[in-house]
Amino acid sequence: MGEWQEVGEVTHYFPHPEAAIIKLSAPLAKGDTVRIVGGEETDFEQEVASMEVDHEKIEKGKKGDEVGVKVKKKVRDGYKVYKA
Repeated sequence: MGEWQEVGEVTHYFPHPEAAIIKLSAPLAKGDTVRIVGGEETDFEQEVASMEVDHEKIEKGKKGDEVGVKVKKKVRDGYKVYKA
């Protein structure tokens, strides 16, 4: 496994449709593999299958954007997001 680069932080979680709002500190694109880490037990990887800004689908987000990403597990505010 390569190095992980921090790309953002979770600022909100919506249980339906299981989406996290991530404030980006670095670019992130659809298809990237991310790792979300936080709390005592949360540490998982997944591919970014879709990304939205203000309910509009986008292919990539840039530093400073707040993007919505579907997540496979519950996350909380403050969890760190890394990219492979």
